[in-house]
Amino acid sequence: MSEWKLRDLRAAAEELWPAATAEPWDRVGLVTGSDDAPLGRVLLAVDAVRDTVDEALDWGADVLLAHHPLLLRGVHTVAEDTAKGALIASLIRGGCALLAAHTNADAPEGGVSDVIAERLGLADAEPIVAGADPSSGIGRAGRLARPETLREFAVRVAGLLPPIVSGVRVAGDPDRPVSRVALCGGAGDSLLDHPAVRGADVYVTSDLRHHPAQESLEQSRTAGGPALVDIAHWAAESLWLDGAADRLSAMLPGVEFRVSRLRTDPWSFALGAETTAPPAG
Repeated sequence: MSEWKLRDLRAAAEELWPAATAEPWDRVGLVTGSDDAPLGRVLLAVDAVRDTVDEALDWGADVLLAHHPLLLRGVHTVAEDTAKGALIASLIRGGCALLAAHTNADAPEGGVSDVIAERLGLADAEPIVAGADPSSGIGRAGRLARPETLREFAVRVAGLLPPIVSGVRVAGDPDRPVSRVALCGGAGDSLLDHPAVRGADVYVTSDLRHHPAQESLEQSRTAGGPALVDIAHWAAESLWLDGAADRLSAMLPGVEFRVSRLRTDPWSFALGAETTAPPAG
């Protein structure tokens, strides 16, 4: 039986993803649980929702380590007739702690953006917005080993991600050559005007809204700029989980780490999808 305690998991998480590197608005760290609680099983998931909480409890997990904080925005009650209150009550009654690693896990080496850059094969990838450590920061920008068309690139992006209803959305000429790539795991439309993004051939991120995306494309017509590849938020960030589990397992031998394979992307089905791009030859 493992002799580790919850405090040991918190220490390992702090070493990998220091809380001080989280964005000021973020809420990372321990949400429920006691440092003295025994640590034997940890379930990792992107979201703390009813399905992943139930999965953690059914497996007998001592901790649910979620990427997205459950209590990110103002919460004034944890009554059990509220969604978040019901989840917290279930976790406490089930003896399962809740720990969040969010923007502090996005920025470092091995973080969300770094994993996407690595899987895309980007060379000389550097943060778009550098952090205190030059190797960490928000997003990544780098070059492909060889140029490819936007269509080929988008197909490859789609192949890296777990399939979900919304798929991968692309804005740009499918035959456009792509070499320089900028990306940001999670919602990244705040970086659309950044010089590293404007100087890329394509920008990959999630949750692109109508007006920012449209304005970026119109600016590209006038002064040059990237094609856009919009990938689902959950699908992109799920790529981080396996590496995180492996790193924690190496630091805490004897503790079981499992990655949830449940898809917590919110969409169930789509209708009326249409593409203006010509079919692949």
